[in-house]
Amino acid sequence: QLVESGGGLVQAGGSLRLSCATSGFRFNAYDIGWFRRAPGKALEGVATIIRSGTMNYAESVKGRFTISRDNAKDSVYLQMNSLKPEDTAVYYCNARLLGLNYWGKGTLVTVSS
Repeated sequence: QLVESGGGLVQAGGSLRLSCATSGFRFNAYDIGWFRRAPGKALEGVATIIRSGTMNYAESVKGRFTISRDNAKDSVYLQMNSLKPEDTAVYYCNARLLGLNYWGKGTLVTVSS
């Protein structure tokens, strides 16, 4: 199970920190990612952090977003700074290991201009 939290309404230039609490699987064995779906758009990968700790980011969020994981708490976080209206979306947490793929229900982030 993956449960996202931390979404909300923020003005452009502001910050939010998303959290994803997980349970039911061996968290530290999985690659974890944040995805988002903006209104009327396809699902987009935002950031991933693999088991080794290596992080990757979409070009659109590089330098503004930071993904981190706490294996002791089975949790992953997304620190989002300098938010823009185009960051408005439902953000989903994903855990992936070979053929296994788990998703949360998402948390809505709305950035006003």
